Amino acid sequence: MIKKSKKVITAGLLSTLIGSYFVGGFAYADISPKQSSAKEKLEAYLKFTQILNVIETQYVDEVNTTELVDKALKGMLNNLDAHSTFMDTKAYKDLNVQTKGEFGGLGVSIGMKDGALTVIAPIEGTPAHKAGLMAGDIILKIDDKATIGMDIDESVKLMRGKPGTDVTLMIIRKKEIKPLEIKITRDIIKIQSVYAKTVENNLLYLHVASFDQKVVEDVKKAIREHKNTQGILLDLRNNPGGLLDQAVGLVDLFVEKGVIVSQKGRSSIENIEYKATKKNSDTQTPIVVLVNGGSASASEIVSGALQDFKRAIVVGEKTFGKGSVQVVMPVGTDEAVKLTVARYYLPSGRTIQAEGVTPDITVHLGKIEYMEDPVLLKEKELKKHLTNELDKINGKKKEQTAKKALTENKENNETEADDSIITETQLYEDAQLKSAVDILKALIITNKGK
Repeated sequence: MIKKSKKVITAGLLSTLIGSYFVGGFAYADISPKQSSAKEKLEAYLKFTQILNVIETQYVDEVNTTELVDKALKGMLNNLDAHSTFMDTKAYKDLNVQTKGEFGGLGVSIGMKDGALTVIAPIEGTPAHKAGLMAGDIILKIDDKATIGMDIDESVKLMRGKPGTDVTLMIIRKKEIKPLEIKITRDIIKIQSVYAKTVENNLLYLHVASFDQKVVEDVKKAIREHKNTQGILLDLRNNPGGLLDQAVGLVDLFVEKGVIVSQKGRSSIENIEYKATKKNSDTQTPIVVLVNGGSASASEIVSGALQDFKRAIVVGEKTFGKGSVQVVMPVGTDEAVKLTVARYYLPSGRTIQAEGVTPDITVHLGKIEYMEDPVLLKEKELKKHLTNELDKINGKKKEQTAKKALTENKENNETEADDSIITETQLYEDAQLKSAVDILKALIITNKGK
């Protein structure tokens, strides 16, 4: 008996190659087949039973009926869309572990895109991220097995393994002239969902890596600890999604009324609206949201909703476009069906599915070349400069200069080692982040003007 349960409704993280996976999705044609009549249904059921019986009695090798039915269920669900699936005991257990934010594997979310096994995003701090896997990478082989024709479940199983063991992925990457091989050592994945840092003391940078059960709690904590914050940078780049309630809760921190996201499905019980509440909402602090092609599902709900409410400026690149709802329905006690039951819609009524969120300001990934001011000397510095030059000629400043350089180098190293701040050097290494900071500063100035 299948019991419908909405305890696990996920909004992204697609197929995570780490021991289990959340859900993801791609667009499929909205062409509904003609409803089957009672007679046609009966004939279809009989056909399935007859074929199963033929296999059981005449196939060259002896087969297990339970395994046959499980494989048939997986094939049937996988042919509905890329993320509906039958979950056996291990997959169901892994899903429950992963939603709690700790699991084993590589730490990367994947999906099927144009028939190819594609990396949606590596999760920050995990083996996949450290090994250099990138959003958009197409996985051609897992160890010695080609992924052509392979479904997501099978690829996940190949990448799982005992912590400390290695797996080699052959990938195709845009702008690389030949496939790359990346060796990754499996590990127990402990997700830190929220990373909080400061920029120039008065800006709070919040990088949400994925939406697990602790996101809203951790964001609230970061805001409390940075009481003098004048603006917030919400970085959702390479965030593959996660739990829907955490996405809704995050938006609710910054808006006080309106529908944050709605879902609509074939069944009326799937037509749900998630509304903002007024309690403790911060509607004043300027916000800039960073997104890219690795931002999917829950992160698209957050960025799109804040954009629709005109509560934030969205900066970066167009998001992935995953806007379908999956519900996990237990089958008995240790198996489940994960089924796509609805699509998400943003406050304005637009859909995310296959469309994604288009930034207000598009900024591509890259570095910003920085040049020193060519006007080396200003009037107030001229006299001091001439004095310094005379001292250099006389050799009096040589020792002092060396000491000063040593001190400055030490200070720079200490700054770089401080994980709680983002330095100017780091900003210029990340054009998207630098643009977001500049835009946030402009918003702060505009608010002061009001």
